[in-house]
Amino acid sequence: MNVFYEESGTFKVGAILTDNNTSLQIEAIHGKRSKIKSSSVLFRFATPPLSEFMDHVQKIVNELDPNFLWECCSQDSEFASDSLATEYFGHTPTAVESAATLLLLQSAPKYFYKKNLGRYKAAPPDALKAALASQEKKRLQAEQQARYVEQLNRFFLPEEFKPYIANLLYKPDKNSIAWKALELVCAEKKLTVAKLMEKCGAIPSTHDYHFNQFVWEYFPQGVDFDETESQSVFGDFIDLPVSDVKAFSIDDASTTEIDDAFSVTPLSLGSFRIGIHIAAPALGIDPESMLDKVAATRLSTVYLPGNKITMLPEAAINHFTLIENRLQPALSLYLDVSDDFTVTRSESRIEKIKIAANLRHNLLEQYFNETSLSKGNFEHAFSNELSLLWKFACKMENMRGKANDTNNDKVDYSFEIVNDHVTIVERRRGSPIDKVVSELMIYVNTEWGRQLTAAGIAGIFRSQANGKVKMSTSPAPHHGLGVSQYTWSSSPMRRYVDLINQRQIVALLRGESPPYTRESNDLLIAMQDFESAYSVYNIFQRAMERYWCLRWLLQEKIQTINAQVIRENLVKLDHIPLIIRVPSLPEIAPGSYIQLKLSEIDLLERSLHAEFLRKHDM
Repeated sequence: MNVFYEESGTFKVGAILTDNNTSLQIEAIHGKRSKIKSSSVLFRFATPPLSEFMDHVQKIVNELDPNFLWECCSQDSEFASDSLATEYFGHTPTAVESAATLLLLQSAPKYFYKKNLGRYKAAPPDALKAALASQEKKRLQAEQQARYVEQLNRFFLPEEFKPYIANLLYKPDKNSIAWKALELVCAEKKLTVAKLMEKCGAIPSTHDYHFNQFVWEYFPQGVDFDETESQSVFGDFIDLPVSDVKAFSIDDASTTEIDDAFSVTPLSLGSFRIGIHIAAPALGIDPESMLDKVAATRLSTVYLPGNKITMLPEAAINHFTLIENRLQPALSLYLDVSDDFTVTRSESRIEKIKIAANLRHNLLEQYFNETSLSKGNFEHAFSNELSLLWKFACKMENMRGKANDTNNDKVDYSFEIVNDHVTIVERRRGSPIDKVVSELMIYVNTEWGRQLTAAGIAGIFRSQANGKVKMSTSPAPHHGLGVSQYTWSSSPMRRYVDLINQRQIVALLRGESPPYTRESNDLLIAMQDFESAYSVYNIFQRAMERYWCLRWLLQEKIQTINAQVIRENLVKLDHIPLIIRVPSLPEIAPGSYIQLKLSEIDLLERSLHAEFLRKHDM
């Protein structure tokens, strides 16, 4: 005798070896013996043979229609499977027919709810309709996903993907059919999603892919300003006194946010007056104004080669930038300097100044450089002013104890992008232009930080100790610069903390209550948000510089290049600011020069493969 029984939700058959009333010892078709409870047995049978029984059952199950059975059974109460089998087959069911009915009922949970062993209840019509609709939806989704997978395997982008390319690349819905299809194909082809999408033609520009990824995450509303923000009213500042100085700025050729300018006015007995003039958006952008909220959201201008995302809209920049041949509002720090370049007196003013010229690095450096200075003079409209500023800068650097700073030997790089052609220019950090600008900026930020501190007015300060830079509302020494306190206030159109500090300085000079106190939530929140955003922006800038370095290598068809070992397998390539790892690099002392072979440059992954060729003999 054989039994048909249920175990762990599965129907099974076996031959009875021993019947102990409450339990049975049985043997399965393949010889495995086990003990089962008598209560789990649905029925006993003698024919057909055990080895053929389930095959006969499956043939009948294949002929049964669950929808028809659902219509046949009682809709209001539970029913036994045998009762439904009797009604369906029109006679007392055979063991095979009973088993087939049970299998059908068990395998159609949308139609039949199991209530107990061998007992079921028909699903309510509305529930069945919803379940069947869901089943059909899943079937269609499976077909759709299979179609997506087939197209992606051929590197063909499904038409349905096109409106959602950015979402799939940057913020995918991982429950979507499109994403599941992408994951399947990526796993099969061992590709990243970005690589697969690129092969499908969804990433026509690797530059735009990286740029848009950053914008998607940090500028979800887009980088453009709306019309209302761009049409803010800033005032004409007609009540400000007008200075009679002849000021000039020094900036890169692409700079539009000209924050600072300088002037030199002769005084008696060989002394002179240096003016450090800072653009004054704080005079026209009030705290909590619409434009202030925009600046507080962006926090800084974002720089990348060939492009930038400004903190302020173009209209505001044009209004406050220290553009040549215009009278512009400014915060000025005047320094009376003796013939030995010692500062004898300083004074801060709020005024309007006339900008005589906007000098640009690329043109100025032809005249104002170490070679021309060593000769004692050079021909330029501002040669006298620049020479005096150079000597003053050298004196200030000495006073800070930084005259022999190794940072002056480091190289800075500038990128020029024209029609996707990249030019990378090296410039030593301690060049005369850099030194003049940096020393005057250090001086003004140090002095205004001192004035805020002396007056007990809150500001946002930068300090450095043990090599770590931090921001705080309390002044502290900046050991890296060699100053007792330092505050950012010289770039108020490009950094929000500078705009905040400028408001405090304006209040100090006007004798008014400052808009922020040291305990002000606005001050603390702005400082913390700025630190976070500034770090992210700097990381993005370095990542895009790496991208353009790789573009330059491809553009110039560089296959071998010299590099300097930094440590272990980390090296810096010559002439471009690109640091990479070279797995094949043998143990070579840091500072050594080597030659590398380059290959496998990938602009999407921003990666390349470098192979060690040889060490240069020095």
